[in-house]
Amino acid sequence: MLSSRIIFLWYTRAVHSKIIVILFLTLAMVSSLKAQQALPKADDIERITTTSSRFTSDANRHAGALEWLGESELQRVNPAHIQQALVRIAGVNLHRGNGQEYLPSVRSPVFTGAGACGELLTAEDGVPLRAAGFCNINELFEAGTEYAQSIDVLKGPGTVVYGSNAIHGVINVITKNPIDSPAQLELDIGSYGFKRAGFNFGNQQQQHGLGINFSVTEDSGYRDNEGVDQIKSHMRYQYAAQHFDLEAGLSISELEQETAGFILGLNSYSDKEIAQSNPNPEAYRNASAARLWAKLSGEAQTSLSREPIKWQLTPYIRSQDMDFLMHFLPGQPVEENEQQSVGFQSSLQFSLLPNLNLTVGADAEITDAELTQFQQAPTSGSAFLMATIPVGLQYDYAVDATMLSVFSALEWDLTDALQLNIGGRFEQISYDYDNKMLAGRTDQNGDPCGFGGCRYSRPPSGENDFNEFSPQAALTFQLEENQLAYLSIAQGYRAPQATELYRLQRNQSVADLDSVTAKNIELGYKYLSSQLDLRLAIYHMDKDNVIFRDSDFFNVSNGETRHQGVELSLRYSLTPQLIFSTAMSYARHQYRNNQGDTILAGNDMDTAPRTLANAQLLWQPREDLELELDWVPSDEYFLEPQNEQLYSGHNVFNLLGSWALSEQIRLSAQITNVFDKAYAERADFTSFSGPRYFPGRPRSGLVGIEYQF
Repeated sequence: MLSSRIIFLWYTRAVHSKIIVILFLTLAMVSSLKAQQALPKADDIERITTTSSRFTSDANRHAGALEWLGESELQRVNPAHIQQALVRIAGVNLHRGNGQEYLPSVRSPVFTGAGACGELLTAEDGVPLRAAGFCNINELFEAGTEYAQSIDVLKGPGTVVYGSNAIHGVINVITKNPIDSPAQLELDIGSYGFKRAGFNFGNQQQQHGLGINFSVTEDSGYRDNEGVDQIKSHMRYQYAAQHFDLEAGLSISELEQETAGFILGLNSYSDKEIAQSNPNPEAYRNASAARLWAKLSGEAQTSLSREPIKWQLTPYIRSQDMDFLMHFLPGQPVEENEQQSVGFQSSLQFSLLPNLNLTVGADAEITDAELTQFQQAPTSGSAFLMATIPVGLQYDYAVDATMLSVFSALEWDLTDALQLNIGGRFEQISYDYDNKMLAGRTDQNGDPCGFGGCRYSRPPSGENDFNEFSPQAALTFQLEENQLAYLSIAQGYRAPQATELYRLQRNQSVADLDSVTAKNIELGYKYLSSQLDLRLAIYHMDKDNVIFRDSDFFNVSNGETRHQGVELSLRYSLTPQLIFSTAMSYARHQYRNNQGDTILAGNDMDTAPRTLANAQLLWQPREDLELELDWVPSDEYFLEPQNEQLYSGHNVFNLLGSWALSEQIRLSAQITNVFDKAYAERADFTSFSGPRYFPGRPRSGLVGIEYQF
């Protein structure tokens, strides 16, 4: 049995060096458990997923780091914001912004900037939320997390299956199938005007099934002049024919948000009056999205395969529209963007030999996108800003894009215990850019600005093509029936995003950018039993052609970074009533080269805490009652590349509970930030504003009721 002393020593050193402690704990717990109980069969803990390969497979035997939050845990967390859930995945760090906004991180610094969202792919039910090249840093607020069956996180390059953008990983929100789930009605009421209602209902009639998930949220927020109104729905249809199955989904989301901006001043988040204020009461974000997909799947006999070929085809249509006030820029222009996409995913799985399986596939996508940036009022501030940022249109362009890709993956059982996985993907992404304004750095009428020219520069119309190949290889070794080790080597990539190519500044007239590439090597170990679920991963990734904006405000792609760390996730049953869980990582994310005259090589990247951790202690005194204490710390991190400004970190505790009054009725309650800690959800720094923060919410409560019928 794990002693309380080991737990105490482990967590009192939680913000210091952890690699030795993690390895010691791993060995101690595994050897302790071996001495106490017989090992269960692997089938007893099997978890089926399609996130890693599209076809159903055992997630625990994936040759890489694949973790998830299941339906019961999501029900317990009952997140008002997706950050509250994903913080429980080792190596994942979301900085919660205002309303439904966030900045993501998976084995990386927190991503910021116009195209940084391209480092991480997000999907709902396996279909990417956005087209390749047109990501949005906040796009997960379009996914149906309120009625998710699970949220899968595939860490490390996932580009063989998913293509561009899956460099650091994939977050796949899997929606609840309302046809197979009990009909349910939910209502949540919380502090600061938070209200949410939802329901799911489905019906199966012979071969046909139809169902719907629905959620509506209203949150007036604790800061001045902020608020969220959001509606999400997901409709599902199923049809079982003699030779194929059809499953279709339609997701729709609408968001109206009054946004609160950063507060300014060193440690200003600790002043409750300042923390509650909103320096940007005029800021807003409106967004709508719709996705329609249909998955056809089945089996077919052929002489090419020993067993029937498994096949699937998933055509889809997407549409997004968004407008928001760019309150964080001088002049506060309004951006309006929209995009429509149509595409398909296809896969075939062959059984070539008793110990050899081959998966091949082809994906394609066509996207039409438009973007405008318009400033209504004159710029305020210095003479330079007023002269270089005029009113009127600043960007107005359209982009037609195509994506074509083919991939293959081979699974070869070399022995009963050793499996080799080899795969690769070739992908072409093409942009046809149409500048609807005058090219160059003038105002919308062609008049030059003072101080040498206007801030915003528009390249002439043109085309850009990116062709990339991403290989991957892995070895998995079944040590015992419930222990698995793996070694994987993979290369990931992402094409430059449209905003990086066509929203230029100052003297830059053309952005000559290459695709970002990453080489990753990873060693992992999994131990799975009824008492202990333990996952350990050590990784090293080098990235080249990293895109950033240099000191001349040029978008360039000659950056080099390094990402290396160790991650531990475990769930341990201390007693039948008491379960301890944690997810933690220790990582370094560093610059490998200098940027012009700025010495950065060896520095930590900004907003990249070395330690990420969280822990839960779940007490279930009865089958119908549970109470959980949740600890979410934040390590210190640098706010800028020179490593001169620092956020000191924080510790936040939450209390969650639920009580099943009957088979139909369940009550839930939670208190977040139990000790009313003043902290920053995000700390940032600019040379113009100095330190700035998104303050964390004070102590808050939420109560809910769930009725099944």
